[in-house]
Amino acid sequence: MPIMPMSSMPCSVPAPRRLPEPFPEDAAGTLVRTTLADYPGRLAAAVFLRGCNLRCPYCYNRALVLPDGGGEGFVGAGDILSHLAKRRNVLSALVISGGEPLLNPLTPQLIRAARSLGYKIKLDTNGTLPRLLEQFCASAELRPDYVAMDIKTAPQRYAELVPRPGGSVQPPSQFPAAAGTAVAPDGAALAAALRESAALLAREYEPDCREWRTVLVPGLVGERDIEAAAALLPCDAQWYFSPFRGGGCLDPAFDALPPYSDSDMQRLVAAARRTIPGARLR
Repeated sequence: MPIMPMSSMPCSVPAPRRLPEPFPEDAAGTLVRTTLADYPGRLAAAVFLRGCNLRCPYCYNRALVLPDGGGEGFVGAGDILSHLAKRRNVLSALVISGGEPLLNPLTPQLIRAARSLGYKIKLDTNGTLPRLLEQFCASAELRPDYVAMDIKTAPQRYAELVPRPGGSVQPPSQFPAAAGTAVAPDGAALAAALRESAALLAREYEPDCREWRTVLVPGLVGERDIEAAAALLPCDAQWYFSPFRGGGCLDPAFDALPPYSDSDMQRLVAAARRTIPGARLR
């Protein structure tokens, strides 16, 4: 899909004089003001919102995932909308990521506001919240134009990625609107949720409007894990693999983990391609 030429980008939609509905004005997350890498074929802004129901040990977004993870570099929701309004003649899409953006009550507000400015919407999700994903897809005003779903490891291993006993999946005081929506942290429930989300995307979106993504983390993603994950996906899936790089991981032990070699990554992607021809290293 080619990048939209400047002349075809939305330029006639005026910026709203005020936010269309109340926005939380505290630190919402981080903003990448311009990116060519996050929405295929479009120049976009990307927002990474706070809150997640998983604790992937290799995650480097500590400030977004942990309630007390800090907030250096965070911007408010008003700053995000102001940037979108100022850059609407240049940008054509907004990527909403996290964390897990389906848990954050700011997500629907951002979608409505960005869409009023003529933006296409891409949503990144971890796939563990099929009920919420279905609600977004079924809504004419909230339905994303493009969805990317992460696959962390084999479905049956997802219990390894939830908070440890005594930890909080999601602070209710921070995201009251999402209370009760998190999947129970056991392997069977999480595997079922992943299957349901993958089937929903396969049913609701054309192949060029959906993708799946996997980070090749040694010890977490091996050939058997890839084979198990491949069973979730439609045969026409776009499945992108990326190399693991340690640094600032949630579990410090992963910072010292040697990444796969180029030949090992090619071998793993080839294993995925046996089932999913659209699998590739990115």
